[in-house]
Amino acid sequence: MESALLVHRLHFAFTITFHYLFPQLTMGLAPLIVVLKTLGLRRNDEIYNQAARFWTRIFGINFVIGVVTGIPMEFQFGTNWSHFSRFAGGVIGQTLAMEGMFAFFLESAFLGLFLYGEKKLSPRAHWWSAVAVFLGSWLSGYFIIVTDAWMQNPVGYERAPDGSAQLSSFWELVLNPWAWWQYAHNMSGAVVTGAFVMASVGAFYLLSNKYSEHGQIFLRTGIVAGCIFSILQLFPTGDGQGRMVTRYQPVTLAAMEALFTSQPGAPLVIIGQPDVEARKIDNPLLVPKALSFLTYRRWEANVEGLDSFPERLWPQNIPLLYYSYHIMVGLGTIFIAIMVVSAFLLRRGRLFDARWMLWILLLSLPFPYIANTAGWMTAELGRQPWLVYGLMLTADGYSKTVSAGNGMFTLLGFMGMYLVLGVLFLFLVHREIEHGPAGAAALSH
Repeated sequence: MESALLVHRLHFAFTITFHYLFPQLTMGLAPLIVVLKTLGLRRNDEIYNQAARFWTRIFGINFVIGVVTGIPMEFQFGTNWSHFSRFAGGVIGQTLAMEGMFAFFLESAFLGLFLYGEKKLSPRAHWWSAVAVFLGSWLSGYFIIVTDAWMQNPVGYERAPDGSAQLSSFWELVLNPWAWWQYAHNMSGAVVTGAFVMASVGAFYLLSNKYSEHGQIFLRTGIVAGCIFSILQLFPTGDGQGRMVTRYQPVTLAAMEALFTSQPGAPLVIIGQPDVEARKIDNPLLVPKALSFLTYRRWEANVEGLDSFPERLWPQNIPLLYYSYHIMVGLGTIFIAIMVVSAFLLRRGRLFDARWMLWILLLSLPFPYIANTAGWMTAELGRQPWLVYGLMLTADGYSKTVSAGNGMFTLLGFMGMYLVLGVLFLFLVHREIEHGPAGAAALSH
């Protein structure tokens, strides 16, 4: 039983982690494409229009791979997690259906218009198609976040005679306070990814002495957006999400900070290694009383440690949760530093000639993906051992008749297929970057 549960967890963890590499870029690029298209329309500047077309082509490639890798997860609810689907389907079926019927169709339909309808639509109508793609992608993200938020903080449901959860209030579900903060934090993280990718490609063009005008536009747009949203990741979205965890999942907060003992004036751990067996942090670098202030706005507030909760309710992999959380926070702090320095150089008119900074921006490209992945690992590891917090344990939710061997066989198959899709994605994106913004423009006409 334990081995089958582990395989099913690994199976879903792999597919959803790989899948989310793509939606975070589409959701992050969507508002930036609207910005580029708006500037092109207002200034009547073809360079901005070429830039918007270029990033829409990258968006399109990303969107297709995201759809292909996302669809199997819908089936996994039935094949790998049938007991969970039977229990929670009456609630989460609403938001998953709305994500598909409204947001996904809106996004995909208008993406086709934006990619291939420029010569048939008026400039304003083409701009509206870009706005619709943006709204569709962000609406899609909201319905998915609402689904996860219900698993983190179940609201708006009642128990049916068979023990399953059934929706009792649609508005409680979609206005879940956990969902608001999680959505704001998630989407600002997606824009950080889009901004770093755009700035990185711009830096590549300037360092390569190719498409310099477009590269400067990519840098300006990416750095301004990256500076704003990197700060928003810290405050208020990160702070708000942290206070949600403090209020509804205090044991998760204790595990994230490896706070083994409840204490007033709890310190914030900057660096250290959790030793779960010894119930302590090795080699800690602490900020005294900072955790109490961040969570309760009082320096001497008592913060519950892991000793306040039964060990069976502790997150099951405290070291991985701790490191995931600290990687997310550490990288987020570095992102703020990179973007603030870049914005300072941009303001002074020195960025485009500062090759050292361009190299930093270029090499920073993978790190927002790592930070977003670490953030989601924090959220999902922190909820354990619950599949639906306080209602259903993860050990009760998987398909009991699907053996570990069957799960491992399909996991290996997915890993092979996704490897091929990943290589194909990199090839297609590399080809578009080599074509360049002017090449993309030529192909679109």
